[in-house]
Amino acid sequence: MHNKTSLSQLAADPSCMDDYDPSAMSVTQARLFIAQFLQPVTETEALSLRESLGRVLAVNIIAPSNVPAHNNSAMDGYAFKFSAGVKIIKVIGTAFAGRPFMGNLKAGECVKIMTGAMIPKGADTVVMQEHTVQKSDNIALLEETKQGANIRLAGEDLKLDQTVLAKGHAMKPADIGLVASLGIGEVQVFRKLKVAFFSTGDELVGVGEKLEAGQIYDSNRYTLHSMLARVGAEMSDFGNVPDNPILLEKTLLEAAQNNDVVITSGGVSVGEADYMKALLAKHGQVLFWKINMKPGRPLAYGKVAHAHYFGLPGNPVSAMVTFYQFVQPALLALSGAACMAMPVFKVECTQAIKKTTGRTEFQRGLLFADAETWKVKPLPKQGSGVLSSMSLANCFIVLDETVGNCAAGEMVNVQLLEGII
Repeated sequence: MHNKTSLSQLAADPSCMDDYDPSAMSVTQARLFIAQFLQPVTETEALSLRESLGRVLAVNIIAPSNVPAHNNSAMDGYAFKFSAGVKIIKVIGTAFAGRPFMGNLKAGECVKIMTGAMIPKGADTVVMQEHTVQKSDNIALLEETKQGANIRLAGEDLKLDQTVLAKGHAMKPADIGLVASLGIGEVQVFRKLKVAFFSTGDELVGVGEKLEAGQIYDSNRYTLHSMLARVGAEMSDFGNVPDNPILLEKTLLEAAQNNDVVITSGGVSVGEADYMKALLAKHGQVLFWKINMKPGRPLAYGKVAHAHYFGLPGNPVSAMVTFYQFVQPALLALSGAACMAMPVFKVECTQAIKKTTGRTEFQRGLLFADAETWKVKPLPKQGSGVLSSMSLANCFIVLDETVGNCAAGEMVNVQLLEGII
């Protein structure tokens, strides 16, 4: 990657990069080109722990104490000092979680202990209640217990001064509980990314309006709104803008003025009425690519004023696929999140797939359980305008540029559309 070349240089003179070919960009190349121009936001805010779900940490979370804070029992049973061959032990008290036994155990003595209770002084082993028989004030061990058994050690989960969660970590439900276990009730996070979006095209009509001949409802703004909500963006919807250069220019500049990112759908292909290209050349440094992928071939990326700009295709499926493969990772990086590649794994494909080499395809697929094995099959309708395929799918079947036709039974790469948390 040639990091020394600026975005404006590249937009003005594509030949300044030897390996840059806007008419034949691979998916991997486009991701790398975008990544080099992404600088995360720096502004932060303090949030209560319960409000921080999905937000990106701006500072490390450091453990102020050990977790657990003391040695405690992992079982209901009896705590005692281990001694080889001991069979009978005297019970001298009880230890509850939150109400410890305060005495000091001697050899041959034990206390009944509950799960989570602090291990008494002098004890180093816990025998499970099921492995004992109580006789008056004594217990008989039914089998020998290993020294140190059934004890959770202080700091076993988290140690004092340990980095528990690193800067750039996006908070998940488990993280909320983890930070709460440290007694921390407030965290410092990066501010939300501000994203503006609008659609372009005379053929688009708002939901609720009457369709005339040749018109379609503007679904892209609804999917964009939902996808942006998933990444926690602060959104501004500028609506649908007709193919009018004056209105497009006004909307574009307003959208770029107070937002970190501007996203449009439509207007970045080669149609005669695509005025966006001229406006972007006038007001920004924007690159127009033909990505070697299906669906989603046209893509624009660059800067308008201080805002990052992404121009997505107008076809609904193409817009969604390019968002997931390029825009979503970029938004996470701009939000300060530690970037992680989307996981891909191999499963058997139950149906044949026709494909030419030289481009990456993101086929909409259905991952399903077949006995104890997971398999995948492509959905029958794969057109870039068939939005129902995105609704029915639960994964992408990812076939990179080296892959050609796939026979039924072959292993293919799969990318899940949903995660468990």
